[in-house]
Amino acid sequence: MRTHTVVPSPIGDLTLVAHDGALAALHMDSTKHAPDPARLGERDDAGFTDVTTQLGEYFARERTTFELELAPVGNAFEQRVWALLRDIPYGQTRSYGALARALGDVGFSQAVGAANGRNPIGIIVPCHRVIGADGSLVGYAGGLDRKRFLLALEESEETRATRLF
Repeated sequence: MRTHTVVPSPIGDLTLVAHDGALAALHMDSTKHAPDPARLGERDDAGFTDVTTQLGEYFARERTTFELELAPVGNAFEQRVWALLRDIPYGQTRSYGALARALGDVGFSQAVGAANGRNPIGIIVPCHRVIGADGSLVGYAGGLDRKRFLLALEESEETRATRLF
C-alpha cells in the first residue's frame, strides 16, 4: 500500500512516499519531475516519523547518514548507481566518471547521469553529491540552487571557514 505526507524543509516542501512502510520516493516541490498525485497513495502523516525526524536532524547538521528502509523503483543498472550514491560520504562529492569507473567502464558516464537524474529518493540517496568532472555543479532535478544549498550544508567547519565567498 502506498501512502504519503508533505513536510516542510529549508529547500521547500518535500513529499514523502512510502510503499508498505519503506520509503519509495522523496519529491521536492517545484521541480521538473512533479509526482503524479494518483501514485502518491493516501495521505498518512503518522507513518513517516522516522523519515521526518532524520531529515530534520540532517538539515540541522546533526545527522550525516540516514538509517531508513528504502524501496526505490528502478532497473538493475539504476539500482547499482543508487547504491554507489549511498556510498558517497557526507561532505564529499564524486564525478559521473568516477561512478562510471566504479561500475567498471568510464563509458557509462552518461548512463550514470541518466540514472542519477531518475533517483526517486533525493537527499537520502545523495545524488546532489555528484558533480561534473571539472568540479562544476551540473544536473539536479531539484535545481542547482538546491544542489548548492545541500552541498554547502554538508561542508565541514574548516571548509566554510576558509571559503572566500
